Amino acid sequence: MPVAPLASHDLLIFLLQVGILLLLARFLGHLAARFSMPAVIGELLAGVILGPSLFGWITPDLARWLLPNEPAQMHLLDAVGQIAVLLLVGLTGIEMDLALLRRRGGTALRVSVAGLVIPLILGIALGYPLARLVGVAPEGTQVFALFLGVAMCVSAIPVIAKTLMDMNLIHRNVGQLTLAAGMVDDAVGWFLLSVVSAMAMGSVTGAGIAVSALSLVLVAVVAVLIGRPLVGRILRLSGRSDQGTVAATTIMILLSGAATHALGLEAILGAFICGILIGSSRAFTRARISALRTVVVAFLAPLFFAMAGLRIDLTALAEPAVLAAAALVLLIAIAGKFAGAYIGGRMSRLTHWESLALGAGMNARGVIEVIVAMVGLRLGVLDTDTYTIIVLVAVVTSLMAPPILRATMRKVEYTADEQLRLHDRTATPVSPAERD
Repeated sequence: MPVAPLASHDLLIFLLQVGILLLLARFLGHLAARFSMPAVIGELLAGVILGPSLFGWITPDLARWLLPNEPAQMHLLDAVGQIAVLLLVGLTGIEMDLALLRRRGGTALRVSVAGLVIPLILGIALGYPLARLVGVAPEGTQVFALFLGVAMCVSAIPVIAKTLMDMNLIHRNVGQLTLAAGMVDDAVGWFLLSVVSAMAMGSVTGAGIAVSALSLVLVAVVAVLIGRPLVGRILRLSGRSDQGTVAATTIMILLSGAATHALGLEAILGAFICGILIGSSRAFTRARISALRTVVVAFLAPLFFAMAGLRIDLTALAEPAVLAAAALVLLIAIAGKFAGAYIGGRMSRLTHWESLALGAGMNARGVIEVIVAMVGLRLGVLDTDTYTIIVLVAVVTSLMAPPILRATMRKVEYTADEQLRLHDRTATPVSPAERD
C-alpha cells in the first residue's frame, strides 16, 4: 500500500520553517560580515533568536505553531540539516592538501593528541566536583565526569570549515592543520562518546570497544585500497561536464556517510574521507564543483547552523548556580583546548602566532558539541541545566574563534605553497589530460 504524501499543513509549516530560518540566517550572516566577522556567527544566532531563548520566550504560542514540538515535523528539518552537514564536510575534505599533510603529518598528530588529551583530563577532573554542584546522583558521577571530558575534547569540523571558508583561510597551512587535527580529535571523540554512552546504558563491553576501534581501521584501509581508485573511475565515467562532476561528487559523499554510519561510526567521518579522496584524484578539477559549493555555502550551510541554534535555551542561565557552573566549565574548556593546541604547535616548531591560531580554530566546538549534549540529555546523563551549560560552551567558543583567528593570522606570512593552493582553487577548469 503506497505511503500517503505529506499532509498539507505539515508541508506549509516545513516551507515556512525553511524560508524564515534561511532568511534570518542570511540576513544575520551578511550583517556579521559587515562587522568583519564570519557569516557563521550570524547564522548560529538566527537559530538562537527563533528558538526558546528569545522567540519562544516572548511569543510561546506563535513559536509552538511555527516550530511544533513534534518529532515528525522536526525530522523534516533534521533530514535537510544532515544532507547539509555531510556536503559541507565533504567539500571541506576536498580542500585538504594531502601533500602538506604528508610533509607535516607529525605536526597534525602532535596538535591533535595534545588538543585531545589535555581537555579530556581537565574535563574529567572538573566533572566530579561539578556533579555535586549541579546535583548529579552519586551513582551517576563517574559517567557524568567522563561525559564532560568527552564534551571538552571535541572540535567541530563543520563550524571550523565554514569559518575558514568565510574568512578565506581554508587554503592556509594553519587552516589545513586545524582541519586535520580536528578530524583526528572528532574521530576519537565519537569513539569515546560511544563508550561513555554504553556505560550510561550499562552495556559497555570489551568486545564492543574492540569492534568500534576495528571499524575505524577498516574505514581507513578500504579508503586507501579501494576508495581511491574507485573515486577516480567514477569521476572519469561522470564525464567532463560540471553537472556530471557535481552529481558524482554529491552521490559519493552521501553514500560514504551512509557507509560509516552503518558501521556505527559518524556519517560525517565518511563524508570527510570521501572528500579527501575526491580532492586528491587526478580526474577531479575543483572549479567544476563551483555550483555545488555555492549551493552549500549560500543555502544548505546557513540553514544547518540556524537549525542548530533552535535547540539552544539560554533562559536556564538566569539561575545563579547554573550561571556560575557555566562560567567555570567555559573557562576550563577554552583554556584546555587552547593549551593543548598551542603546546602541540610549539612542539612541532610552529611560531607563536601559528600555534595561537591553531588553538583558536580547534576551540570552535559548535554544533558537534550540541549533538554531544543532545546525546547526554537523551541518555539521562545530563539534565536541562547541564545540557544548557555544554551548549553555551559550543556557542561561545564558536563565536570567539573567528576574531582570534583574524588577529593571529595577520601575523602569519603567506608561503609559496599557500599561494599555489589559492591559485589552484580559483584556476580556470582544465581537463584531466591537461593536468597530467
